[in-house]
Amino acid sequence: MKKIAGVILTVSLILGVLVGCSEQQSSQVTETTPQQSTVSTDGSTSMEKVIGYLSEAYMEEKKDTKVTYNPTGSGAGIQAVSEGRCDIGLSSRDLKDEEKANLTGTVVAIDGIAVIVNNENPIENLSVEQIAKIYTGEISNWKEVGGDDQAIVLIGREAASGTRDGFESITKTTDKCKYTQELTSTGDVIQTVSSNPNAIGYASLASVKDSVKMIKVDNVSPSKETIQNGSYKIQRNFVLVTKTGSELSSAAKDFFEFATSSAADELIEKAGAIPVVR
Repeated sequence: MKKIAGVILTVSLILGVLVGCSEQQSSQVTETTPQQSTVSTDGSTSMEKVIGYLSEAYMEEKKDTKVTYNPTGSGAGIQAVSEGRCDIGLSSRDLKDEEKANLTGTVVAIDGIAVIVNNENPIENLSVEQIAKIYTGEISNWKEVGGDDQAIVLIGREAASGTRDGFESITKTTDKCKYTQELTSTGDVIQTVSSNPNAIGYASLASVKDSVKMIKVDNVSPSKETIQNGSYKIQRNFVLVTKTGSELSSAAKDFFEFATSSAADELIEKAGAIPVVR
């Protein structure tokens, strides 16, 4: 009898565990939220703020969609979309001819970089060539470009900065600049230039205030208009890259259309970039 009672007790315990698991699984199923659609972006670190503002605003409206960003660099992003590992690549340069064979680049915004000097500096205009020579050390005194007889103090951003990457790539000074100071923020660059009469620096146009002077480059002042029409030379395109002939998912297509519409212009400006003329 004891053995029979023991068997009955064991069976009862097993059935109780199975019923409990079943109830738990049932509860988990009812709590599951609807599956989100995902739009994956990959590439340029310089586009972090632009893609951040765009994706946050988009996800606020489209609660069922998640936009992801993988900051791998322009080249890696272009390769990722080419290989089908992301929906949209991000590039802070235009596509090369060989890349255009199977990829399409759409300019979403323009990055305008102002060259700044101290308000006391008499310099009003420099050519791109002069700016390059200043930053590589070939021109080291302001008197060589029509200024005072003072040594030039070169202010720039740290190596990981997207603004530095843009400035150096446009002026063709990559890995050649002889910085006096390398600072970690745009605000620090502006503050340092504003406090040193002999300093020169660079900063995103949207961040520059009256505490410093933006100089003309090749006789063109930096502004939203001159960046949009291309007459101001120290600028680069921010590009959305897609695979030619490959259909985007409905979510990715919807996000792409939002990012390239006039509705995104205000967000692009908040991110410190210039909207394209549509």
